[in-house]
Amino acid sequence: MNQRYLITLTVSPAIEESVVDWLLQFAAKGGFTSFPVNGHSSRQEGLTPPEQVAGRKKQIRFQMHVPEAELTPILERLKQDFQGTGLHYWVSPILEAGHI
Repeated sequence: MNQRYLITLTVSPAIEESVVDWLLQFAAKGGFTSFPVNGHSSRQEGLTPPEQVAGRKKQIRFQMHVPEAELTPILERLKQDFQGTGLHYWVSPILEAGHI
């Protein structure tokens, strides 16, 4: 069985459309999921005054499954194309996935 990984990206709504276009072009052959999330942190840097009062920052999360062979090239290109945007990512192994 080919190991698959879950790539999770969390981005500012300001770059949401750029990330969608990028994923469709370079990374998400099998599709991806996106949904709004709220980021919470005790750090106040980069938060607008309303975000500081609310205690959260609106963000968009993307998730996609990728085969092991595609993981490194996707991450390298992601780092190159979105350098300095504040994009946050992490990678998790997928133990099992399927459709029922």
